[in-house]
Formats: sequence, structure tokens, C-alpha cells
Amino acid sequence: MKIYLDVCCLCRPFDNHHETRIRLETEAILAILKRCSLDWELVTSTAVMYEVGLIGDPVRKSHVIRLTHRARETIRVNEVLLSRAEKIGETGIMGMDAIHIACAERAGAVFLTTDDEVIRIMKKHCPDISIRADNPLRWLMELNHDGE
Repeated sequence: MKIYLDVCCLCRPFDNHHETRIRLETEAILAILKRCSLDWELVTSTAVMYEVGLIGDPVRKSHVIRLTHRARETIRVNEVLLSRAEKIGETGIMGMDAIHIACAERAGAVFLTTDDEVIRIMKKHCPDISIRADNPLRWLMELNHDGE
């Protein structure tokens, strides 16, 4: 199974854990990353690397870069992917989110994000987008419930 974590997910372990949701999502993301070191495959992209490069806190950026090094596959953004991202943009998902989704589609990966609005739009337009999108905590709980 291929997993594409957007930058929100990659940053989540380094967020403030006072909120229960953030703490639980962090645990889910860490469990997913652990599983990616075993039998799943973490996928990243040049779009992720670009966005991580914009992180202002050098310590946080360093931690997130280390997480991206766990990826077994890197999708390179090119004109075809940018064209697909424009098409995805017609659903209301814009900018880097659309590019990440196009990259996840190219890899055939599950797209995980903590952005509820992106998930809502993707579920509404699921026939137009060929991959599954979900919150890492909900997705992992569903997977565990189904016996994975």
C-alpha cells in the first residue's frame, strides 16, 4: 500500500499536543510512518520538498525533512501533473493541495491530510479524483476496524 502524507501530516508530530485531536492525529501519523518502514510505502514529491523548504523554523524544518527521507518514491512535478492539478482545481481544491493530490494520483497512493476542507471537497468530487483521501486518524481507525 502506498501512502502520500501532505505537509500538514508531516508537520503534525511537531505541533502543540495540548489539543486531543492533534495528539491523536500525531499518534496515527507515527503509526503510519512505522508501518511504512515495514510493509507499506511512503511516497513524497518535489511539491512536498518545496513546501517543506518554506517552513520558517529551522528545527521543525529539519525534523520534517528527516521524515521525508523515509519515502521510497518521489514524484516529480512536471507539466502533466500541473495540468492535472489545474483540473483538480476546478473542484475547489486549489494551489499546493491540488498539486499534492495530482502527485498522489500519479503514485496510486492513499492521500492523507489533516485539512478537513480538502477531504470534504474530495469526497464530494470522488468520481473526478481517482484516489482515496482521508484524515490519517480516521483512515487508520477504519483500516484497523476492517482487520488490516
